[in-house]
Order: sequence, then C-alpha cells, then structure tokens
Amino acid sequence: MKIGLYFGSFNPIHIGHLVIANYIAEYSDLNEVWFVVTPHNPFKKKSSLLDNFQRLEMVYRATKDYTKLKPCDIEFNLPQPNYTINTLVYLQEKYPNYEFSLIMGEDNLKSFHKWKNYEVILENHHIYVYPRVSDEKTETQFEGHPKIHSVDAPIMELSSTFIRNAIKAGKNIKPMLPEHVWAYLDEMNFYR
Repeated sequence: MKIGLYFGSFNPIHIGHLVIANYIAEYSDLNEVWFVVTPHNPFKKKSSLLDNFQRLEMVYRATKDYTKLKPCDIEFNLPQPNYTINTLVYLQEKYPNYEFSLIMGEDNLKSFHKWKNYEVILENHHIYVYPRVSDEKTETQFEGHPKIHSVDAPIMELSSTFIRNAIKAGKNIKPMLPEHVWAYLDEMNFYR
C-alpha cells in the first residue's frame, strides 16, 4: 500500500488542498493521501492556529466523502517541535507494510535541503511535487532526482491565510471551502 503524506496546519483546510490531494490520489501510483495535521510548525507563529482537534475535525469533515483521502493525527502524540523525519520513522515502525511518500509544493522543494535529515528522507521515501504560482521556474539541486516526481496538478492560488482574513473581514468565502468545513466554521464562529 502506497501512502502519500500531505503535511499542513490546514487552518482551515480549503478546496485547494482537496483538489491537489485528490488529483495526486487519482493520477499517481499512490493508493491514498493522508492529510497529516501538524500541531505546530517550527516556522509558523502559533497564535493564529486553531486548536489541533478543531483543525483535525475540519480535515475529517472535508475528506469523509473521499475514499482515497484520510485525516491523520499521528503528529499530535510526537514530541514538539516535530520534524518530518521523526514522523516518517514513527509511521514506518507503526505500519511496516506501507510505503510512505511526501507530497509538497514546489516552494517547499526549494528549501528542502534545509530540512532536518533531508538526505535520509530522500534515501527512503519518494517525493511528489505539485506546482505553485511562481514568476520564474527555479531549478533546485534536486532537478532530475529519481525519487522526486513532478505532478501536473492544477495550480491553486488559494491560501488558508487569505481565507482567515476574508472571514475576519466578513466576506463570503463559502465556495472556497468544502461544504462540511464551511458549516463547522460558521457554527463555531472561527476566525471572526
């Protein structure tokens, strides 16, 4: 079983996340894509994050109608701040018969060489890279690497930050969110 791991704070999860994950699940050799909800990214300020379980609930609601997309809270029980390499080692021990790959945007690939133990990650895992909006096509040191696969997923110019700011400003962004996620955000009065 081949699993793609799509890491993010998903604060909130939006249709851009779903489109990319579903595209990769349908058009690659991966059997499933797991949305790994990160409790706290060492590079992000924590204050704007909703509670871990509220974000997991949104991912659960967003993915429940898709058989190949799953929510994953594996990082909630790992020491913080957590690094991707630790999560991969933990998952490999917990699910020895699964093959785990990473899913990341082109922008993340540019800084991948700064990740903790990135060489070990590349040695043991494939990486599926989806395009991001960018003025110039940047070459990375990983160009042509046999374990890095470019995926021709639709380019989604939508961010969780934009959505949070739009909600705070009282804008109607309902079409940008999965229906169940919008209902939950509205009911809980999040980001207002």
